[in-house]
Amino acid sequence: MITQASAVSFRQNLGEMLNQVQYRHDSVVINKDGKPVAALVDARLFERIRRMQARFDALCQRIEAGYDGVPEDEGMAEIEASVAAERRERKQRTAG
Repeated sequence: MITQASAVSFRQNLGEMLNQVQYRHDSVVINKDGKPVAALVDARLFERIRRMQARFDALCQRIEAGYDGVPEDEGMAEIEASVAAERRERKQRTAG
């Protein structure tokens, strides 16, 4: 479950919200002036997010290296065509 809390409420109820995250594995989104500015998540989830971010960064570097020397508009057109083809294939698989 995701709980929304203002920064003031978060500050006033920190202990309770830590328990909510630690024992119930909930998440708390902290809002300031009505906009989300931070989140309190379970440490295991945070570790998974960090690993995913590292894999994503590595993938981005590989793609960047693969397109080194290719004009940006040409590379983007190729990527967009590939994404569109994959979406068509997925749609056909789920429809069939």
